[in-house]
Amino acid sequence: MEIERKFTVSAVPADLEQYVCKELEQGYLCTHPVVRVRKSVKNGEASYILCYKSKLGLEKKEDATAQVCREEELPLTKEAYEKLLSKVDGRVITKTRYLISYESYTIELDVFAGELAGLVFAEVEFSDEDAAASFVAPAWFDKDVTFDDRFKNNRLALWKEAPEELKKAGIIK
Repeated sequence: MEIERKFTVSAVPADLEQYVCKELEQGYLCTHPVVRVRKSVKNGEASYILCYKSKLGLEKKEDATAQVCREEELPLTKEAYEKLLSKVDGRVITKTRYLISYESYTIELDVFAGELAGLVFAEVEFSDEDAAASFVAPAWFDKDVTFDDRFKNNRLALWKEAPEELKKAGIIK
């Protein structure tokens, strides 16, 4: 199970190079349910996965504080990844993900590149919904956008007007 919350950030932490990071490239073969392929490069080593996310928890319950879904990941070869990537819908998303320790959590700070350059948000995963509900965000977090569709990667991949709309809304600087 994946239990997560997502936030915009008011300021990116200084000296991002001090944090472990990985370069991500991902595309969506299907968005309902979500089927994604991703290449992750960390320390020069690439890995490739196919990810399936169930619909469980994709609709906001009245008292929900976190998005909950079942997530399954399967390894791919480079060749299989490249073949599947050629079949994705919409744009291929590229971003750098910084892994930042905070209390007992790891913040995944995503800094987007390409057409979505300027978009930055943070995700935090939790062991259970109670932990998600009691999470106190660091001061550099801004709005909780967990249930804002504009921040779902599968939506960003398919939303043709995403860069322009997000700039108008002040989300992309």
